[in-house]
Amino acid sequence: MDPDLVEEIEYLKDLLAKSGFFSVDEIIEILEDQFIEEDIDFSDYDISLNDYSSENFSRLEKVFSSLANEKIIAIHNCGYDIEEGVADAFELFVHLNNNKFKAEGFCFYTFEDIEDAILDDKLKITFGDFENNEKKALEIGKTVSKYLKEESFNVNWDETINNQIEIDPFKWDKSYNDDEEYEIEGAYEVFVKN
Repeated sequence: MDPDLVEEIEYLKDLLAKSGFFSVDEIIEILEDQFIEEDIDFSDYDISLNDYSSENFSRLEKVFSSLANEKIIAIHNCGYDIEEGVADAFELFVHLNNNKFKAEGFCFYTFEDIEDAILDDKLKITFGDFENNEKKALEIGKTVSKYLKEESFNVNWDETINNQIEIDPFKWDKSYNDDEEYEIEGAYEVFVKN
């Protein structure tokens, strides 16, 4: 097998395991989808999930859960990039509206943001409102920033809607937990519960 391909597969396999969001079966499925043209049997691959402490992630989870009380949808691992993340947030907004729940805005981080956190110990959070109202979007950002600071995160943000909120440092330490639901489904459950 081509050494570059081997390196690419190893990198993605490790990244997916370190993210703490995927089971071994899900990682194999993602690898198969990603490298479908290569016709590789991933069932023999040695995939070991991380056993991180989830200390920082638990604090982040607490913030995201609290934001539901402010009518802000907070989504973990929301899409691959910002464009997908925004689309997912709007999809969830419509679903909540259809079920008679009112959301004012959203915040999330993407899989790309997780990758950056794993590599650089910084996590970026995207935020916004659902009406393209700059004043309202800024208020959402300020609320997200306030909750992060209350949980003792070091926040870098210029208080504009043009830039993401950055937690720096943020040591990514999420362990896989089969009992917890994240992404859109998990955000829906948390929002409805609060």
